Amino acid sequence: MRAIIVTAPGGPEALQDADVPEPVPGAGQVRIRVAAAAVNPVDAAVRSGGLARAGLMAFGTRPAFGIGMDVAGTVDAAAPDVTGLAPGDRVIGLQDRLDVPVAGYAESIVLDASAVAHAPRSASPAEAATLPLNGLTALQALDLLDLPPGATLLVTGAAGAVGGYAVELAAHRGLRVVASASAADEELVRGLGAEMFVSRDAHLADAVRALVPGGVDGAVDAALLAAAALDAVRNGGSFAAVNGGPAVPVPLRGITVRNEWIRADAAQLAYLADLVDRGRLTLRVADTLPLSEARKAHTRLEAGGLRGRLVLIP
Repeated sequence: MRAIIVTAPGGPEALQDADVPEPVPGAGQVRIRVAAAAVNPVDAAVRSGGLARAGLMAFGTRPAFGIGMDVAGTVDAAAPDVTGLAPGDRVIGLQDRLDVPVAGYAESIVLDASAVAHAPRSASPAEAATLPLNGLTALQALDLLDLPPGATLLVTGAAGAVGGYAVELAAHRGLRVVASASAADEELVRGLGAEMFVSRDAHLADAVRALVPGGVDGAVDAALLAAAALDAVRNGGSFAAVNGGPAVPVPLRGITVRNEWIRADAAQLAYLADLVDRGRLTLRVADTLPLSEARKAHTRLEAGGLRGRLVLIP
């Protein structure tokens, strides 16, 4: 089968279109015929070697590794011990390991059943593929904060994929959201459920504290602003950095600082899919490209300015 692999770190040219053996599901696993695979910034960080330099993955442990975390498709094989998933089911899944021989940019992928859920019925495969990584990241960050209804929450990067989901999920929980984004995106993030807005060109803490005296109760730092975002949080509040690595601030003023690292979770994926079908989550696709144009997709991703995710179609 066809898959995109990387043998050495580099720019988009490091993505290679290869013919590889089709994977076989082992115990507790399913094989998914991939219909769509989302392109995420973490994919570029894997491809470039950025995550390896940060000590978050190892290069050189195998001659080639796969790339891509988000998929939507159809189960075409399942191990005998798997329940709740069967061949023919439309599903979404997340490959949360970075050092694997085949990942989401492929015609087929094998995943643990615990990383797979039924796809939203109302979404196309391209739309559904944008949900797992970014939706789970936002959900798990909010769970770390554990704010009660009525609490105030700052979301940085609120117009991005993670930030947009965080705004919608927070509003669904009854939180009062202060969204930070480009001035051009104010209408977008208010439409997602933000009650208050600050332009990313403003001094963040001053602008937030002008709206919420004393500072917000918590923050989801999807833009990795670190100390600049922490300064907008009240004394004794809570802060979640999103896969922040070195962009995790010191917990000043009694603020609880947590670094949210994504993990696959079938039950949470099913919950997110249900919210999509209930019209509570917005799936945003910037464009679709054939799998063979993975290099072009990464070039566009790194150019910036996208709203929604690029999606590869095998």
